[in-house]
Amino acid sequence: MTIREQTEEIERSVLSPFAELSSQSRGRQKPEEQCPMRTVYQRDRDRVIHCKSFRRLKYKTQVFLAPEGDHYRTRLTHTLEVSQIARTIARALRLNEDLTEAIALAHDIGHTPFGHAGERALNAICPGGFTHYMQSLRVVDRLENDGHGLNLTWEVRDGIKNHTTGEQPATYEGKVVRLADRIAYINHDIDDAIRGGVLTQDDLPWDVLYTLGRTHSQRINTLITDTVENSADGELKMSPEVKLAFDKLHAFMFESVYTNPIAKGEEGRAQNLVERLYEYFCRHSESLHEEYKGIIETDSVEIAVCDYIAGMTDRFAVQLYSDLFIPQTWKK
Repeated sequence: MTIREQTEEIERSVLSPFAELSSQSRGRQKPEEQCPMRTVYQRDRDRVIHCKSFRRLKYKTQVFLAPEGDHYRTRLTHTLEVSQIARTIARALRLNEDLTEAIALAHDIGHTPFGHAGERALNAICPGGFTHYMQSLRVVDRLENDGHGLNLTWEVRDGIKNHTTGEQPATYEGKVVRLADRIAYINHDIDDAIRGGVLTQDDLPWDVLYTLGRTHSQRINTLITDTVENSADGELKMSPEVKLAFDKLHAFMFESVYTNPIAKGEEGRAQNLVERLYEYFCRHSESLHEEYKGIIETDSVEIAVCDYIAGMTDRFAVQLYSDLFIPQTWKK
């Protein structure tokens, strides 16, 4: 037996009946020979970690645009926190940790610069609309690896596509990532909002803190433990008391942070920047990088420009905007 086959045998003997077995994956869009060392989900995880789009997440906004300080979350650190939470839940429920990790690491890989402000801007101007989860799927299917895509398994692709809204993921592991994403961003956004002076600890709802915990680690521990203790027979759920507190915290964050004019004061400028870049490159498609010119031939100029802008980091987009629209003499 190869090492991969030994791992697959261990999965069959150890994992929950509701877990996805590597040996029973629905496969890839393009068939490949199996790796003698790694399972299909281990290979998917490795492909995501080593791709360029994953590395660019470190310079993409999570919630706060251009914060002054090194300790605010970026899209990359958010992704790592989601992965950690999801893997903890998956291990406790005896699910496939490799599949869970692969989905978690890839779930935001197609996110725009400037967080959801960039996403809203592209959604308003791109033909057919734009969502970061469908763009993440497009990145792994089409854009990465010099236009060949990463050729990920069906289960990972399903988890990416359904990690936020709409249909539930088809796998238990995908559902875990979807919940872990919510647990991660609500709690780390509290941390960043307090650091940025948008909230104080005393602003948080006292009844929620009483149920979930006063500190970041206490709340995450409560949510993870409660989920593990109340999930069974392939269903992921929390106790009524904890779910109510979690939903209250989610609503509080939308009212106090995600729509707060202090936290979101720069978003209008960011959206305008994205719109100006989109208009410019739609008129000057010859200025696009070569890899995007090929997309024009198979899709359209507008889609190629959306792909180009969505892949930018915050700082690259700002520098490009400055180069294109701000007179050089004004920069001195």
